[in-house]
Amino acid sequence: MNRFYADTVLLVLLMLQFSVHAQEQNAQNPILFADVPDASIVRVGDTYYMSSTTMHLSPGVPIMKSKDLVNWELVNYAYDRLGEVDDLKLENGKNAYGRGSWASCIRYHNGTFYVFTFAATTGKTYVFSTEDIENGPWDTISFEPSYHDLTVHFDDDGKIYMIWGAGKLMIAELESDLSGVKKGTERVLIENASAPAGDNIMLGAEGSQLFKINGKYYLFNITWPRGGMRTVLIHRADDINGPWQGRLALQDKGVAQGGLIDTPEGKWFSYLFRDYGSVGRIPYIVPVKWKDGWPILGVEGKVPDSLNLSPSKGLIPNIVASDEFKCKQNEHKLPLVWQWNHNPVDSLWSLSDRKGFLRLTTGRTDETLVDTRNTLTQRTIGPVCTGITSIDVSNMKEGDNAGMVLLQKNYGWVGVTQENGKNKIVMVLGNDEGEKTVEELPLNQKTIYIKANCDFTNKKDVAWFYYSLDNKNWKRIGSELKMSYTLPHFMGYRFGLFNYATSETGGFVDFDYFRIKNELTEMN
Repeated sequence: MNRFYADTVLLVLLMLQFSVHAQEQNAQNPILFADVPDASIVRVGDTYYMSSTTMHLSPGVPIMKSKDLVNWELVNYAYDRLGEVDDLKLENGKNAYGRGSWASCIRYHNGTFYVFTFAATTGKTYVFSTEDIENGPWDTISFEPSYHDLTVHFDDDGKIYMIWGAGKLMIAELESDLSGVKKGTERVLIENASAPAGDNIMLGAEGSQLFKINGKYYLFNITWPRGGMRTVLIHRADDINGPWQGRLALQDKGVAQGGLIDTPEGKWFSYLFRDYGSVGRIPYIVPVKWKDGWPILGVEGKVPDSLNLSPSKGLIPNIVASDEFKCKQNEHKLPLVWQWNHNPVDSLWSLSDRKGFLRLTTGRTDETLVDTRNTLTQRTIGPVCTGITSIDVSNMKEGDNAGMVLLQKNYGWVGVTQENGKNKIVMVLGNDEGEKTVEELPLNQKTIYIKANCDFTNKKDVAWFYYSLDNKNWKRIGSELKMSYTLPHFMGYRFGLFNYATSETGGFVDFDYFRIKNELTEMN
């Protein structure tokens, strides 16, 4: 190798190393590889607060905070329970899968934080308010009807406007105490808000978010042209009553639905999300430049992979977290990463009946896992993740099923079932047609270790289940779970810990811990 060639190779290698190092110093899209859709963000001083969607889960409307738009931490929920109707309690054959609340709007006005949302499940629109968004308490106002995909704006003249709808967007003034819509103020704001994306529309413009910047109004919406992708639309007006001009603002990778946010230094970004298969709808940040009074999204119309923002420190433990179930004084009973599948029955779960364990007790009989209450869940994360737990099953009863699930409409679980007085290790696949045991093995001890691996890399969307009798030697059980994002559940897959009865009630199991890792293990 001659000297010139050697020097050239060395230079190229140094440039590649510098490039990789530079990327490591910047944030990467997606900023959160997890199901955090329908974001609404507000900045107060140097702190950003974001609300998001968790549909049928309880508590609901998660509140996250960040100092840099990239590293987010769960700090609160807007409500503990949305209501006590059968749908939210999984009673009388009803459920709230794919419903509950979504597409919230977070605002800060005169020292108070407001979170607005709606629920077709209850037929109401909700206003949650607090002066301390991280600790509460929250005040709650609700009124009818349920206003779809609403956004709220506190204007400079003291009026409070609400915009909602799909395709045809509506506007109305709210009462000064936020108790409802002022009579006689409801009207059409934009007859066909989807028009900038063409006339062959599959999903009419929705997901409204309104901003007032330098005296002009900017209305963000998402639409979906037939045969195309999710698309960002922006309408602009000098007066909230119009006229409104509309533009197609971004059409790349299906990244859409969100709004605008600025930094204390005066930089602008747009926060959006992308459908990413079974892991869910994942947040992206897109840089914004201003031209002729319009926000220009992206870099030459594209969503960049790298951002001039602080790098991510990972999603563990602020978005998902391991839990040893050891409750300390003055802490939340359960860390904020946990949410119940529908409203829980508080008398049937405990962290105190056996110190250092989560106890789940059955209180009724159900046919399948998705029918039962008190399934405790948290997000899966990408590109890969593993969930691990240990269960003491010595107090199960005939017909009981307990274990860990990867929960969506098409779900899979590994755990233990009791049949004819004997416990068996099982791997089960389920959907709305019922459950099927794929593999079963005898279990002759009271403790079992189980885990699930998820691979969302490039939308691979597959998972595998494992068990161990000694927490050292692991064996795969059952079949691969082909994960799929479905609208009936409308959320990314979640790890869930459960115990349900099919024959008699009163049995219980004790979970020693739940541990999550951003890696795959035991792939044999």
